[in-house]
Amino acid sequence: MGHYKAVDFIKVSKTRTGLLGGALIGAFLTLQAGPVTAAPLDFKVTAYKQAVAEGLGGVEGIASFYRARDFAPIWTGDDADSQARRLALIEAFGMADVHGLPTQRYNAQNLMNKMAAARTDRDRGLLEVELSETFISFANDLQSGIIDDPERVDNQIKRELPRRAAEDLLTRLTSEAPETVLRGLVPQTAEYSRLMRAKLMLERKIRQGGWGPRVSASKLEPGQSGNAVVALRDRLVSMGYLTQSLSGSYDSAMTAAVRQFQEDHGLEADGVAGSSTLTAINVAPEERLKSIIVAMERERWMNIEGGRGKRHVLVNLTDFHAQVIDDDKVTFETRSVIGHQDADRRTPEFSDSMSHIVINPYWYVPRSIIVGEYLPLLRSNPGAVGHMDIIDSRGRVVSRGQSFARYSARSFPYSMRQRPGPRNALGSVKFMFPNKYNIYLHDTPSQHLFAREVRAFSHGCIRLDDPHEFAYALLALQESDPETYFQNILRSGQNTRVNLDEAVPVHLIYRTAFTPAKGHVNYRPDIYNRDAKIWEALQVEGVSLMTQWDS
Repeated sequence: MGHYKAVDFIKVSKTRTGLLGGALIGAFLTLQAGPVTAAPLDFKVTAYKQAVAEGLGGVEGIASFYRARDFAPIWTGDDADSQARRLALIEAFGMADVHGLPTQRYNAQNLMNKMAAARTDRDRGLLEVELSETFISFANDLQSGIIDDPERVDNQIKRELPRRAAEDLLTRLTSEAPETVLRGLVPQTAEYSRLMRAKLMLERKIRQGGWGPRVSASKLEPGQSGNAVVALRDRLVSMGYLTQSLSGSYDSAMTAAVRQFQEDHGLEADGVAGSSTLTAINVAPEERLKSIIVAMERERWMNIEGGRGKRHVLVNLTDFHAQVIDDDKVTFETRSVIGHQDADRRTPEFSDSMSHIVINPYWYVPRSIIVGEYLPLLRSNPGAVGHMDIIDSRGRVVSRGQSFARYSARSFPYSMRQRPGPRNALGSVKFMFPNKYNIYLHDTPSQHLFAREVRAFSHGCIRLDDPHEFAYALLALQESDPETYFQNILRSGQNTRVNLDEAVPVHLIYRTAFTPAKGHVNYRPDIYNRDAKIWEALQVEGVSLMTQWDS
């Protein structure tokens, strides 16, 4: 897959402004409507200032921007700079659908109608504010997300949007070329660019008829032939996994294509089109398009000033993998297990900083597990779960020579921990990025779970398949021989904290559509149903699928 650069933002938009009407654009640029002349206005006129003052207040920062410049306009003047800003803004609005934004929120036609109809200083003052407010709305949506509060969509999405100050955005328009400012609103990550390109390509494919008929079969294997195999062939060709062919058999080329499709969809790559593979193949392209648009919105939520970290840890929950990324390249990757689909066990999405590693850890049991699983056993048998220490509020081990039957889930006054060792639930190491959700990465003795396709089994924390190698990768920047250093501590059996010389940002994300540097878009099931909720929220905001040809 080629790299669709974000810098194409203005170039593509120029092809769209013709749809808005040349006459209206002319009026929008020249502002020579009715009795108002093209000569510069005296913006000390009370009517204009009063109109601006009345219109301000909708967006924080806009009022302070105009007060600081004595209400002088940046949009509605007759000077060349104002004209350039107006043109750049209209061109940017023409690109809203390319980014999956709610196009009616920034109605260029309506703004141009108002501009053409402006007759008085008061008209221009009100329009000046409306243009600034619309610009800020567009800038926020494109730069950091349409949905203001993702946690209201799903309470396990713990993201604060990286909004830029409205005053700063407007100030930049007065000191930089407007095209530069508007182009800079687009998230500059390679992932966003590839998603945008994939969106455009999939929209075109849908307009041309999609991927063809569904494949009606429960299982197809190499060596078979028939109508279902032909349908599978045609769908794989349309998806770009197979070159055009008249072959009616499940041959080696089709086997390789199916295997690649499976890899791209997180399935066992055996080249056999079983039920899970055919289910994924039969997903409608419109559904995949929704996943891409949601992924673009999620990428905007992560458009953090200064980036995500020169080195950072990235865990895509839906992909069941954890990665160490250095300078935008994956330098280590391992399989992961995430929280179960039960509502109280799902892993939340958030970002924090990893500060230390604990080798030979204690496992401090979450309160929910203590009262939900262990207390019922202790009430009937004080010696139950003997591999656990019962700890009082001062950190002392409590004697089991007493009855716990008198305690309820609310009144049980103790905590519990599991001692370091081979049976410890956290295995031999845990990776700490202290947070209020009590989520961390760790080893596990339950290694058999990493062989599953869907790995959602934990109480919320992230289990790693190769935790020792993960530790070596993190320690490599501060230890000349990280493996020996780690193993010496491990063999001691002592609970040991190892601080990282530099904190490492950790990002727990959730993407049902994501892209490799080369190849096809990867898709994963919406295991927690979060993306379905986000799509519904985007629809409420005015986002829709652009799958019809412009008339």
